[in-house]
Amino acid sequence: MPPPHRHTDPYPRTAGVTIARGAVILGAVLALLLGLVMAGWGAWLVLLGGNWYYMLAGLGFAAAGVLLLWRRESVGMAVLSCTVLATVLWSFWEIHGKGWMQSWGFDLAGRIGLPLGILLLLVIAATFLRRRQLFSQGKGTPPLLWLTSTLAVLLAGVVLGVFRQEPQFRSTFAAASLPTGPAEAAALGGRSAVQRGDDEWTAYGGSNLGQRFSPAAQINPGNVARLEEAWRFRTNDHPPNDRVYYSFQNTPLKIDDSLYVCSNSNQVFALDPGTGEQQWHFDPRVSPEAMEPLFSVACRAVAYHEAPAEAEPAECPRRILLATQDSRLIALDADTGLPCPGFGRQGTVDLGEGMANQAPGLSSTTAGPAVVGDLVVVGQQVSDNQRQDAPSGVVRAFDVMTGEFSWAWDAKRTDRTQEPLAPGEIWPRGTPNVWNVISADEELGLVYLPTGNPANDHYGGNRDPEDDEYTAAVVAVDALTGEARWHFRTVDHDLWDYDIGAQPVLMDMDIDGAMRRVVLIATKTGSLFVLDAASGVALRPVERVPAPQGTVPGDWTAADQPQSVAFPNLAGRPGPHPERLDASYAFGLTPVDALYCRLQFERMRYEGIYTPPTDEGLGMLLFPGTIGGPNWGGIAVDQDRQVVVTNHSRLPNRVQLVARDEVEDLAIGDGGARPDQVVAPQAGTPYGVDRPMWLSPLGVPCISPPWGYLAATDLRTGSLLWSQPLGTGYDIGPLGIPTRLKLTIGTPNVGGPVATRSGLTFIAAAQDNFLRAFETTSGALLWEGRLPNSAQSGALTYMHNGRQYVAVAAGGHARLETEVGDSLVVFALAE
Repeated sequence: MPPPHRHTDPYPRTAGVTIARGAVILGAVLALLLGLVMAGWGAWLVLLGGNWYYMLAGLGFAAAGVLLLWRRESVGMAVLSCTVLATVLWSFWEIHGKGWMQSWGFDLAGRIGLPLGILLLLVIAATFLRRRQLFSQGKGTPPLLWLTSTLAVLLAGVVLGVFRQEPQFRSTFAAASLPTGPAEAAALGGRSAVQRGDDEWTAYGGSNLGQRFSPAAQINPGNVARLEEAWRFRTNDHPPNDRVYYSFQNTPLKIDDSLYVCSNSNQVFALDPGTGEQQWHFDPRVSPEAMEPLFSVACRAVAYHEAPAEAEPAECPRRILLATQDSRLIALDADTGLPCPGFGRQGTVDLGEGMANQAPGLSSTTAGPAVVGDLVVVGQQVSDNQRQDAPSGVVRAFDVMTGEFSWAWDAKRTDRTQEPLAPGEIWPRGTPNVWNVISADEELGLVYLPTGNPANDHYGGNRDPEDDEYTAAVVAVDALTGEARWHFRTVDHDLWDYDIGAQPVLMDMDIDGAMRRVVLIATKTGSLFVLDAASGVALRPVERVPAPQGTVPGDWTAADQPQSVAFPNLAGRPGPHPERLDASYAFGLTPVDALYCRLQFERMRYEGIYTPPTDEGLGMLLFPGTIGGPNWGGIAVDQDRQVVVTNHSRLPNRVQLVARDEVEDLAIGDGGARPDQVVAPQAGTPYGVDRPMWLSPLGVPCISPPWGYLAATDLRTGSLLWSQPLGTGYDIGPLGIPTRLKLTIGTPNVGGPVATRSGLTFIAAAQDNFLRAFETTSGALLWEGRLPNSAQSGALTYMHNGRQYVAVAAGGHARLETEVGDSLVVFALAE
């Protein structure tokens, strides 16, 4: 009787063959799982009116996986290869349709990386197995290997291409027509360009004009590559618990022989500008309970006042003014750090007086005060979306020497600016606040207040007329009386949190051949408005553009909105018009999370900028998002070259209104910041609000990169000189894991640039740990210095003892999920 027939495996039982067979099974299972998810979700996408690709490609991947598991390798590989090739072609078609951005390689990699990886795994394994069987017959390399290798080389080329840090856009406008050297540039400068010496930095924006420009020119494009760290100072100010979110946003002041630094909890340090040696330290002892409700705990700046020599007082002739998180205004002796006893009550004015805060943290100060003449002017932030009757948005001015009340401006008290509160009276509740840095022009006698929204951002049906009149506006008030001279509103009936984040900038600008004093307003919506500083009249064209209509019952939307048309829009991808998204912008690290984001896009309302809030579906897509557009870091103006440099994030939010009966039990007063407050209550309105960043399940933005830009605009012609993504993935990555790759992806960024007379722009701001120097007129990256943490702050530069320094606070940002630190890092040319 013959022995029974045994099936013989054509592949010898070796370790290599076992691994290869396992790789084939793994690849087949991955293709099947990918296909099932894409086909199922893709069918849902089709039902929502979306693209057919995901469903069809999912069927292809699933079919290939099934065929491979059934040992129909040839047919399975052919189906998989055709599906991957179709994916590549479709990806290029979609990317081409929305325009080629520098970071398009990341978009392509996310679309084709996983499918191509599966195909490559299978081809390598199958080729190994086939060669073991057919090698003696002299068979060549299978064609599928060549196909896959070609696709892999293509993907590698795309990824390697994004290593190049070059401007995505460079104007054809001749750069040679702009002044280059310091002498040529200075000859064109107006009065504000030479307001102070190159050894000083007297306010957050360099001066009260807010230009973030320095006449210092020792460091120039020719030698900036020789910058090295000169010294480093650590504040040792760390979050007291995990409910306090630190963000070291400070821009120090440089006055005479001291550098004044303010840490997160309002501790002030005076340092030697050349060595970093501590001269004195003051701790106001802000309690953790006062900081816990805040979105970010920060101290952007202190202010400085020096009494005239002929009127020099006996105490504190030079003083530092500090506004704290717990609503105190403190005057310190600039030479000793001791409180000035003649100011207020033993050195302190109580800013909480007349505010009637219902809970800790509902109002606080992060931007710092402004000293204008002999007055100190201070606003405050009011926690967003907590309650309609939140504390007032009042701005107050006090005598800088005595702390006595001088005037107060409030949207609902404009006729009594110099009247103090009567006994028992409080400042009007819920009015638009001034949470960011205040500007002033002492020659014109005006203070410029950039306003935010009333307390609730996303429902305005029960606002008073005064609330809408002064929302998202710049209000110019008389420096001596607080009376409003003029105001310019940038958004009508703001339902999107498009308050004025960037400090208004005063400068001399060439208008039709004549130099005019103007105020520049950079907005979260990307518009750059140019107004006459004295009258508020627009000096560059502003158009009214139609806005989407229809919102929730009880509210309304403006028919149109103001938009600057003289300059590029600087909120999304810089260009002549506000960027408008579509489903092709949905991004993921794999096709699965990209499909997740695309499904969300189809379930949200989106009709471009100013899409009204809604409670239907997944809400509405807010783009530009709540961080803009230019934000609190401000903009840098090279007055000499008439160039403005701006940085901004390109991130949408998903905003969904939630019916009152679903949020009735939410705690009020947590500032919208605590981890347990996912939905902000908006008490006093019919809706709460949920407004997270639009992120994938992997924590990556659902919009294709870049997620952050740096750009330069010629103020004379209105042309965009250059723009490029700002920031790499070196210190960040999926699931919070740093990639350690300098891939110029363009990260979310907050913090401001500083420009110098020599033609350099310094900026950190991005999520990676670098301070960079760019040539202002060309955008060329000339230098970058490593930092211990990311620097969500504005750099400054100053001269000291004949040497120019560049300093930046590098302490991370808890809300951007970068590592929190406490370092001030200072660079100078190698000696």
